Amino acid sequence: MNGDENRSRDEDGQVRAKRSDTHMGTIEEQYGRNFGVRSDVQLGNFLEKNNLDSLHQLIESKLGRK
Repeated sequence: MNGDENRSRDEDGQVRAKRSDTHMGTIEEQYGRNFGVRSDVQLGNFLEKNNLDSLHQLIESKLGRK
């Protein structure tokens, strides 16, 4: 399961980008992962710290998997 099926889409059918100020606690809950950070850490900051460009790259990575 890639998780994108529940994301909202724009008029072209493209998955909308997740806001960079989304809290990691929300991401962990939505994708059933534990990234080992405080729940109030912002997605954009987490991606930057881990040298990732997008939520898609994060979800495809091994980060937060058991």
